[in-house]
Amino acid sequence: MLNPAVRDLPPSGIRRFFDLVTEVKGIISLGVGEPDFVTPWHIREACVYSLEKGYTMYTSNHGMLELREEIARDIRDTYKVDYNPRSEVLVTVGVSEGLDLAMRTLLRPGDEVMIPQPSYVSYAPCVILAGGRPVYLKTSVEDGFQLAAEQVEKAITPRARILVLSYPNNPTGATIDRKNLLEIAEVAAAHNLVVISDEVYDKLTYVGEHTCVSSLPGMRERTVLLNGFSKAYAMTGWRVGYAAGNGDFISAMTKIHQYTMLCAPITAQLAALEALKNGRREMRKMIDMYNRRRRLVVDAFREIGLPCFEPRGAFYAFPDIRSTGLTSEEFAVQLLNEEKVLVVPGNAFGEQGEGFVRCAYAASLEDLGEALKRMGSFVKRRLGRGKVLTASFRKPEQDEGEGMRQTV
Repeated sequence: MLNPAVRDLPPSGIRRFFDLVTEVKGIISLGVGEPDFVTPWHIREACVYSLEKGYTMYTSNHGMLELREEIARDIRDTYKVDYNPRSEVLVTVGVSEGLDLAMRTLLRPGDEVMIPQPSYVSYAPCVILAGGRPVYLKTSVEDGFQLAAEQVEKAITPRARILVLSYPNNPTGATIDRKNLLEIAEVAAAHNLVVISDEVYDKLTYVGEHTCVSSLPGMRERTVLLNGFSKAYAMTGWRVGYAAGNGDFISAMTKIHQYTMLCAPITAQLAALEALKNGRREMRKMIDMYNRRRRLVVDAFREIGLPCFEPRGAFYAFPDIRSTGLTSEEFAVQLLNEEKVLVVPGNAFGEQGEGFVRCAYAASLEDLGEALKRMGSFVKRRLGRGKVLTASFRKPEQDEGEGMRQTV
């Protein structure tokens, strides 16, 4: 009696491993893409104050106008792209809802959606649930996990409709050069493709500058820009994001949104508004800490015998575990059982992720240090060589900013 598309959909490879954390004591989790920082106090305080003032009602389906105005201002100031906050910005329940709305709005049965792999686990299922067909474009560590315009060109068929871009990338931490994006944009325009650009990690760019896809020539009108507050502002549980695009796209997406979600929670919207207005200082502190952890984690993986592509954005490392002779799944399961360290097997992000595991370095320095020591022991047993980390993972120059980590 089930819809076959839902019945045959596999469960999330990330959530399956995440659920194990609650079942086994003493696990150190590098599995979930969630900051270890609590949402900065002034953002939480804005929410508390709004509740005391009685802000518990619906907002416009589009979201609070003041928040949309601030979102439009942020995009304009950062990327020099203008969106009308009244008709071209929609506040969503996280970036995930924005992705679902975009797919359901744009796809007709059988339309093809090109997705670079490795890719975030939600892209293909959202395509399938919207009646489309995923077409995977392979990226590799040798090419820095960057998509090339030639790959897009070769994959285009008469049913090609959408190209998904996600840089900085989850799970690899890869970014993409502006030159590559310009060439991809030319292909998209030539073949009348719509680009759905998930840029939720845009502010977590450590090497070079992030290029907003809709800022490229000819791309504003054919791009649905998705972004949110979960990563840069440590607001994962607030579930507030946004979509920006031409008025036709946003109007159609709002139709679905108003019948399914109605609006994002007003408390989350008010918190997001405070984040945009006054949250940059704390955001920069958190990003600086991620950058320090990034360098330490990559060096540590290489030291214990796991080659590791250097992530240029997001907060994930994607070490190569093929030398152990284990599959990604075997590595993750055995590491969990033997050392109580949780990582996500790379094949959860598609076939191109096989031979790798995703490790989120958004964990605390203490947890990262202990997790890497345990992983060093695990790898040494498998290889009969390699090192076990013995030095402390904390360094004196890294104490600054650690006070942001709080418990509730």
